[in-house]
Amino acid sequence: MTPAIETEQKRLDSLYARLDQIRDQAHTRLAESRRKHVENEQELSQRDAEAHFHRLRIAGLDAVEDGLCFGRLDYIEQDEPMYLGRIGVHAEGGEQLQVDWRSEAGRRFYLATAAAPSGVRRRRHLHTKGRRLTSVNDEVLDLAAADGSDSTIGSEGALMAALDAARTDKMRDIVATIQAEQDRIIRAPLEGIMIVDGAPGTGKTAVALHRAAYLLYEHRERLQRRGVLIIGPGKQFLRYISDVLPGLAETDVLLRTPSQLYPGIVADRPESEAVAAVKGRAVMAGVIASAVADRQVVPREPLPVDFEGHELLLRPEKITAARDAARESGLPHNEARETFHKRVIADLAMQYADIIGADPLGGENLLGLEDRAKLAAEIATDAVIRGEIEALWPQLRATDLLEDLFSSPALIASAAAVLEKEERRLLRREPGGWSEADIALLDEAAEHLGDIERDRAQAIDAEQVAYAEDVLSIASGSASFDFEDEADSEILMASDLVDAALLGERQVDHRFVSVAERAAADRRWIFGHVIVDEAQELSPMEWRALLRRCVARSFTVAGDLAQAGHASAPRSWDQVFGDSELAWRAEQLTVSYRTPAEIMAVATRVLDAIDVEAPRPTAVRSSGYEPWLEVVQENLEERMEALVAAEAAKVDGGSVAIITTPELAAGLSGISSASVLTVKQAKGLEFDAVIVVDPDAIAGTSLRNLYVALTRATKRLGIVAPDKPVFPGAEVL
Repeated sequence: MTPAIETEQKRLDSLYARLDQIRDQAHTRLAESRRKHVENEQELSQRDAEAHFHRLRIAGLDAVEDGLCFGRLDYIEQDEPMYLGRIGVHAEGGEQLQVDWRSEAGRRFYLATAAAPSGVRRRRHLHTKGRRLTSVNDEVLDLAAADGSDSTIGSEGALMAALDAARTDKMRDIVATIQAEQDRIIRAPLEGIMIVDGAPGTGKTAVALHRAAYLLYEHRERLQRRGVLIIGPGKQFLRYISDVLPGLAETDVLLRTPSQLYPGIVADRPESEAVAAVKGRAVMAGVIASAVADRQVVPREPLPVDFEGHELLLRPEKITAARDAARESGLPHNEARETFHKRVIADLAMQYADIIGADPLGGENLLGLEDRAKLAAEIATDAVIRGEIEALWPQLRATDLLEDLFSSPALIASAAAVLEKEERRLLRREPGGWSEADIALLDEAAEHLGDIERDRAQAIDAEQVAYAEDVLSIASGSASFDFEDEADSEILMASDLVDAALLGERQVDHRFVSVAERAAADRRWIFGHVIVDEAQELSPMEWRALLRRCVARSFTVAGDLAQAGHASAPRSWDQVFGDSELAWRAEQLTVSYRTPAEIMAVATRVLDAIDVEAPRPTAVRSSGYEPWLEVVQENLEERMEALVAAEAAKVDGGSVAIITTPELAAGLSGISSASVLTVKQAKGLEFDAVIVVDPDAIAGTSLRNLYVALTRATKRLGIVAPDKPVFPGAEVL
């Protein structure tokens, strides 16, 4: 054991001893909180919240067990070194033993260079396995202040060691090897929309995740209450990144795909890309609005209704006035429904009063305002009349609206007149299940529709009073439908009832619910910050759904337009955000850490053939392995088994993936020694070795898809094709 390792091991032992002590204290406090006697709901809630806090604290301490301390800075004019780790650690007396990597003090570890040492003499990287120190790498940044004991290996030794490490099925954090250009983006201000644009392997995902950890640290009070939403392209990708933030001691984060944004709906209905493309267009927002408006019906002719043996009429002109008043209220459909109902019932009450209150001698009507109000309340309870009015302005759920819309050519023709005939035909389908593209449409519909009353029976008394008050207000002014907004502002609305019901449910549920759990169950949850990875995959309708989840418009958007898989993908970020009023800025990552130069030489030729504004990456390293090609015309599965075994041996048992078309992936699914993936499934993932099968078929769907497939490998790339491939770049194989 070298003197440096012996010294640092002693320091590491003391840090872990303090970690154990802090964790034991947290366990003790958790046990004490659980034993607390409570006498009412408030005390119960406080106890559960306190216990939840201690559980999170313990989980965070457990998560940083591996790699607790990874760096040290020695200063030119300071005797005591600074140790850097995943969390800040203090001694019992308050002395700081280790700073958090996210702190301003910790920033020097990532930014100091030989050209600008910022007072740093030496940066030391500590490599550990469990609680044992395995090696130490030093970078001397101020050579004039260095002594002969310093061992200088160059500024990228730790980075290269991390890049050469074998990949697993879980993404590792890069907290020990963050580069200066990445650190600048990670610590950028919270406000606004920041686009992190970069080629494959430039660390977009890692930067976005570490930015989430940094923002939760720097803006704890603001973000802890609202949480952070992270959007990824698929469930496989979310599983891949799922350990990163817990390993950085952060838990107030919800990981979701765009298809998981509507609670209670599973998007597993198959759908063609052509249909998904139509549903994703921005114009569908207008289609949904029209579909809602089409359910607000005005009859062409007066509709007779019977009340107490007298014929009353649902008059088109009065229905129109009631509809206009409800729409002008600015409330969603279901909440504006009460405005509509009350005005229609008020007109029926006036008709009924004219009939039964008529003076046989020809004088003024014998019924006063209070009498007419009572008539309105009676009419409001008539089930048949309410059913007739309900048909004109029904209570709707988003799922019902879209099921009805997509199953009816007539409703599609009316709501989607802006679409071409073929596009309207693509929307037609039988009811049953939901596709991924439907989720954003359901979210849009839910915004237009609003809430549904939970328990109408409990509201009947308040409803009758409201009707009576409205009729008195109408009658005292005139018998027309010229209402003042103020008259409605004090009336109990459906939204008030829903909020009260929700509150009641939460009071009954004694289990403390975390921010992430509450956010997952609440479609209307507003997050403090939203991170979108593989952002080039999102449709305009999915962007609308996401923007509703963060009214502060605080977003980190990571993507690469050259990797967009859908046919209508934008050519520039201007096409995504440029035409809106959103404030956005773009940051570029230009160095590819994952993809070695040998593979990038092939992939860049594909990129050059793609008509898109995207940066050309610079590979930071070479792997020493040239991409290889093999033509296989028969017994493909058998040959692939042998090729996978050979690749696994060459990467010393590291991860191997086969990336191909959906059809070939299904045929090769029996190969258990490799991950067999489509291009869509492989997005955002990385492997030590990748074999791309039938690249020309992949290129036939999109050159962007082939670009994605070619850039998943960190060391070795193989091409298997039925004939000599002709895609751009194949000539160098």
